[in-house]
Amino acid sequence: MKIHIFGSGSLTEDNSTSEILSELQRGMRLSKCKKCGCMKEALEALRFSLSSLQTQDSSKLLQNIESWLRLIESTEYPCLGCEHCFPAVAINTFNRNFPELSKSLGCSFEIRGQTWEGNIPPVSGEYFAFCNGSDCPVAVSTLGSVGLSETLANIRPKELCIVGKTETENIGVDKVIKNVVTNPTIRFLLLVGQDSKGHRSGDTLLALWKNGVDENMKVIGSSGKRPILKNVTLEEIEAFRKQVQVVDMVGCEDTKRIVEKIRELSRESKSCSCEKRVEEIKPVEISTAPIIQAKEPAKVEMDKAGYFVIIPQPNRGIITVEHYSYDNELLRVIEGKNAKNIYWTIIKNGWVTQLSHAAYLGKEIMKAELSLKFGFKYVQDSA
Repeated sequence: MKIHIFGSGSLTEDNSTSEILSELQRGMRLSKCKKCGCMKEALEALRFSLSSLQTQDSSKLLQNIESWLRLIESTEYPCLGCEHCFPAVAINTFNRNFPELSKSLGCSFEIRGQTWEGNIPPVSGEYFAFCNGSDCPVAVSTLGSVGLSETLANIRPKELCIVGKTETENIGVDKVIKNVVTNPTIRFLLLVGQDSKGHRSGDTLLALWKNGVDENMKVIGSSGKRPILKNVTLEEIEAFRKQVQVVDMVGCEDTKRIVEKIRELSRESKSCSCEKRVEEIKPVEISTAPIIQAKEPAKVEMDKAGYFVIIPQPNRGIITVEHYSYDNELLRVIEGKNAKNIYWTIIKNGWVTQLSHAAYLGKEIMKAELSLKFGFKYVQDSA
């Protein structure tokens, strides 16, 4: 199908639109994309942005997007870090043509404090931290090479302050900024490992350091999918750019070369009269989101749709879930081999109407699945 869209930008059937359609169609043919948060986010963002154009051609594209959204399955992973990310390429194409319609998702994360507490950075994440004072001025991001961070952590050169992955070009970069500016010891951010196509977190960090952000907090010059920073302030960004030098070794997974570079950067830090500069840089007061302490519910509302009895059957390798009305009439029996298939079936059919009940069912059915896997006795908790 050929579609062209005309608006503030120009999508033509010869280039942009055909590329968007091609990328999304190719992705939606893959089972992994239907379960990936990247595809779901991209389709929802395009649906939202295209709706404001209100043209005949945009409506045709929206029809495709609506049909694809109906095929999206329950999200199993936020991002797989694929070498070629179909939704990312589609979003990039759209953003190039309609930058004023680019939308970002609201992401947030917990911040424990305003500075490092020993070896614990304020923002949680998948990293290894070893801060040992001014003798460890190097932070390392392994980008999409997840296993590389653990390998470097096991080697643990004394000049290394923190090492971890950075897979996304927005919330991942936000976390790097906050964990750097709250520790003035860090003078270098070394980028190593593979940078996934589409998200391009490494490219985004380099562009951020060189160019900063525009008035919409979008990283200038980044080729990432959605390089819009929502959890940091301009003050934090400028402090980051002033405090560290971002060093480009993107693509390198040779641990020997990486360790040599870490030590070289440390020597450079000591030889360039940086001691005064380190003293002048103070941890930045970082922005925080509210932290809500979980509490026992004051009152449990019963689900008008009924209640469920969960029965693992080890001899058959399945889980049986019986659905009853409150007058104890058996309405239906759901059988499945894993928790995901069962609770997805229940939710899709509308057999649960309370969010708290859905959360309870997910927890209990998962416990039942684990009992089958590890052989312990399953006892269903009360709601």
